[in-house]
Amino acid sequence: MARELSARLERLLDVTTRVSLVSSVLAVVLAAGCGGVSDPDLVLSPLGQQGREVAADAGCTACHGDRGQGSVGPAWAGLSGATVELDDGTTVVADDAYLHRSITDPAAEKVTGYTIAMPDNALSADEIDAVIAYIQELE
Repeated sequence: MARELSARLERLLDVTTRVSLVSSVLAVVLAAGCGGVSDPDLVLSPLGQQGREVAADAGCTACHGDRGQGSVGPAWAGLSGATVELDDGTTVVADDAYLHRSITDPAAEKVTGYTIAMPDNALSADEIDAVIAYIQELE
C-alpha cells in the first residue's frame, strides 16, 4: 500500500511540475509578446520607452539596473542634472554632453566608487539619444 501511495504521489508531482513549467514558459512568452520591456508604474515618453528597450537589449541594465537603480554600475535614476563625483576628485554635472560622453567613451570620466570598466558598445546616435532620454526621465 505504501508503494502504491508513493507511486501515485510521484505521478502527481510529475504532472504538477510539468503544469508549473508550462505555465511559467507561457507567462514569459506572453510578456515578451506584449511589446518588450514594460512597467505600469513607470511612465515614459515614446523616446524614453525606446531608450529603456535599447538599454535592455544592449545589456546596459545588467549593471545599471532594470529601472536605473544601479548595481555594479552607477545608478541612472536621479542622475540627469545631478553633480557626479569622478574618480580623479573632480565633479561634473550630468548634462546631455556628460551622458553622451559616458556612453560613447566610458573610460573618459569614471564615477568614484565604480571599478568595473563599462564595455564598449555599438549604439547608434539615435539609440544613444533614446537612452539619454530614458535616463532623463528616471527619478
